[in-house]
Amino acid sequence: MRAPEFWDKDGATARLLAPLGLAYHLAGVIRRATTTPWRAAVPVICVGNLVAGGAGKTPVVLSLLALLKERGLRPAALTRGYGGSEAGPLLVRPGSHDAPAVGDEALLLAEVAPTWVARDRVAGAKAAVSAGAEVIVMDDGFQNPQLHKDLSLLVIDSAYGLGNGRVMPAGPLRETAASGLARADALAYIGETEKNLASELPSLRARLVPCDNNLAGRRVFAFAGIGRPEKFFTTLRDLGAEVVGSEAFADHQTYDSATLERLREAAAAAKAQLVTTAKDAVRLGPEPPKDVAVLDVSLAWEDKDALLRLLERLPLASARTTA
Repeated sequence: MRAPEFWDKDGATARLLAPLGLAYHLAGVIRRATTTPWRAAVPVICVGNLVAGGAGKTPVVLSLLALLKERGLRPAALTRGYGGSEAGPLLVRPGSHDAPAVGDEALLLAEVAPTWVARDRVAGAKAAVSAGAEVIVMDDGFQNPQLHKDLSLLVIDSAYGLGNGRVMPAGPLRETAASGLARADALAYIGETEKNLASELPSLRARLVPCDNNLAGRRVFAFAGIGRPEKFFTTLRDLGAEVVGSEAFADHQTYDSATLERLREAAAAAKAQLVTTAKDAVRLGPEPPKDVAVLDVSLAWEDKDALLRLLERLPLASARTTA
């Protein structure tokens, strides 16, 4: 789905839908109150958010997986596999599975650490532990009460914040801000901080940086099917690329040959290089077409030590990092 424009700012439509938002929030409250979370034998880190759509969760998970591996641990990623057909629990194998089967995020995560797709988070956690995981990092699932979380990070898109601050369908929130902040351990702001939340939780700050910027000065036609495509287009401009055309798709958009050919024709007409995100690239096939440039990014933490101090709350991480 694409986020409605009225989610950005409060208005008549949002106020009209507010009662439905309250009902949605109360349904979540009841579900959490009536569910007893299952506690895994290893620590579980949850990387979630309060809004529907992209906030930067997957880059945070990728960064955490790499950091945990650096500390000598055996982490595993756990994801629902949104956009994929597999219910799991399933260990993702990038050479054998594709985005229609396991979703785009799972393929990116599997390049860094063992990754399990499971709509049933408890079943996925059990499978990961049985396979030798020493710590589990969940991509999303903050609102899912089935699995106990030992550490919960809420990712905030600094430019977007919480939109109009209302709960779906009146706004982008999955639950009220107060409810979510009460269960979180820290906030991770991605991007230049513009909209801080009123919270006493520890705040981490990070930014997405290109792994290889060879687009500066080039004419590009950009396309993206992510939570907020305009964020990608802005990043390209910030890198010095001349964005002469762009097309935004729904999050997790599946690209067929006809769509890709149409994009090629648009880029050719503009005498521009076709470019997309790494998340979109895995939905173009086993290998991105050679005529499509991929902007790969990584996460740079402003204060990595602050993140390490959070991880030291975990029993296993603490034992390894102080050894």
